[in-house]
Amino acid sequence: MMRSLFSAISGLKNHQTMMDVVGNNIANVNTTAFKSARITFQDVINQTLRPATNATAARGGQNPMQIGLGVAAGTVDAIMTQGNLQSTGKITDLAIQGDGYFILSDNAATPSYVYTRDGNFDLGVATAAGGPRPLVHAATGLHVKGYVPPPAAGTADSTTAPATDITVPASVGGVAVTGFNIDSTGTISLVLANGTTQTGYGQIGLALFPNPAGLNRAGSNIFTASSNAGTATYNGAAMNARGEINSGFLEMSNVDLSTQFTNMIIAERGFQANSRVITATDEILQDLVNIKR
Repeated sequence: MMRSLFSAISGLKNHQTMMDVVGNNIANVNTTAFKSARITFQDVINQTLRPATNATAARGGQNPMQIGLGVAAGTVDAIMTQGNLQSTGKITDLAIQGDGYFILSDNAATPSYVYTRDGNFDLGVATAAGGPRPLVHAATGLHVKGYVPPPAAGTADSTTAPATDITVPASVGGVAVTGFNIDSTGTISLVLANGTTQTGYGQIGLALFPNPAGLNRAGSNIFTASSNAGTATYNGAAMNARGEINSGFLEMSNVDLSTQFTNMIIAERGFQANSRVITATDEILQDLVNIKR
């Protein structure tokens, strides 16, 4: 009799967890490059009332008799599908169309690298007067990294994290830089005051992971590597299965509101059904108590 109570309690707890996942998805429906999550359930240990038996010449075998003891959250998966692109008209807003992650670094003595699909970037302040201005992630201030392949590697992927920052100089050869452009390969082209254009001034790097769903969410729209994400490989945009970069666009959240509202109803009804089991079990227990009267 008590098994149903505890099974229903596990149902309440885990449908609340489902509602938490759905609520977070809906809260981030307008978060830049947000990747939605999905929860799946699994049953927990079963109590065996009778084990399975072998068939004999005189009698057939019997299947096991087991009663389940509730439910548990099995996984909370990241859905890493492409989000829609929204035009912003801002040159430093970058969206990846395809696979890959922008590479960010704190530029410490021993730099650590994090990854993002959020291309909301700005030009930071030069560390010295007249010096180059770094491209930085607006939400964190982390520097955006470029990629320069080793001479012997050609266009091959590298497992060595890039060491170059993407920067825009104040001048080139004594001629002031008045603007810049970023093409689909992430290559920077400078517009000079004399009307000329200098191409190939650095290239934005992208990282790929064997299992991007294994990345850790770290807040501020960034991800960190995990042991199950695999080893990151680095290269330029639009190279070796990496997506193209779209300047003047941002990737939007991939949350589908119709799916989330449906999941909300499922979670609510699951919660209500488990509540009803508790109520019904309580009524049966009350009837048993009343027998004594």
